[in-house]
Amino acid sequence: MTEKIPQHRHCSKCGKAFLGEERFCSEECKVSNSELLKKRKRQLLILYGMTVVVLIAALLFVGV
Repeated sequence: MTEKIPQHRHCSKCGKAFLGEERFCSEECKVSNSELLKKRKRQLLILYGMTVVVLIAALLFVGV
């Protein structure tokens, strides 16, 4: 006889199975994911800024 597994979801942060409609299994995972998203956003903004600086430097160098 096989056991049936109840409908469940997996946490978007840690992958742990849980019952419910949320994306995260706990408040800790939710906060941790929020901090990770802030860090990635900051890194992306720095990357964009550095790209602009390099582009401007290249244009100034070629223009000389």
